[in-house]
Amino acid sequence: MQSVVLTRHSLLARVFFGLFLSLVTAAAGVCAGTYMPPAVVGALMLVELVMIFAAMFLQRRRAIGMPFVMLFTFISGVTLWPAISYYTGVLGPAAVLKALAVSAVAFLVAAAVASRTSFDFTFLGGFLLIGLVALLLMGLVAFFVPFSSTVNLVYTLVGVAVFVGYVLFDVNRLVHDGVGEQQVPWVVLSLYLDFVNLFLFVLRLMGVFQSDRR
Repeated sequence: MQSVVLTRHSLLARVFFGLFLSLVTAAAGVCAGTYMPPAVVGALMLVELVMIFAAMFLQRRRAIGMPFVMLFTFISGVTLWPAISYYTGVLGPAAVLKALAVSAVAFLVAAAVASRTSFDFTFLGGFLLIGLVALLLMGLVAFFVPFSSTVNLVYTLVGVAVFVGYVLFDVNRLVHDGVGEQQVPWVVLSLYLDFVNLFLFVLRLMGVFQSDRR
């Protein structure tokens, strides 16, 4: 049976309320991560990866549901803790909060532009996919061969641009094309991943600037 197509106002309200809940759940996961041993966090990283692929697979056939999204975001919060802990030690707690604020502002501005303009950002889809693949390949290379400071800066700036672009793309497509009620959890999950990855790249950018001052 086809899901009900929501009105634009109702759709945005449902999606952004779901995103708010997912971020609250992720924050709870971060708190829980402080008490978990590294082996458990590592295992949950694998679970998180499996869940992402499962969500992509299931979405083509059936709705994933908000409970799935809440579970994923909690696990994601747990696995975010090592990165947050690292940057807290390197940059300080105030810098991490600043990165979170910068990410939130960038996300909200991009979402506002995408939702209020008549301009169609769907042309970004192909470029963003290429950028995402490039980030994954460069990240794999960096695992074996450390980047120079210049390459690291370029990599990080591309990451910020790609995920700001994904916010524009996802919100604009949501507003212009709409989705059925059953697809709301998938949209929430997509926007959550956009925000988290943007936050991580903003943190990385601040870390690059910090290392350049030394």
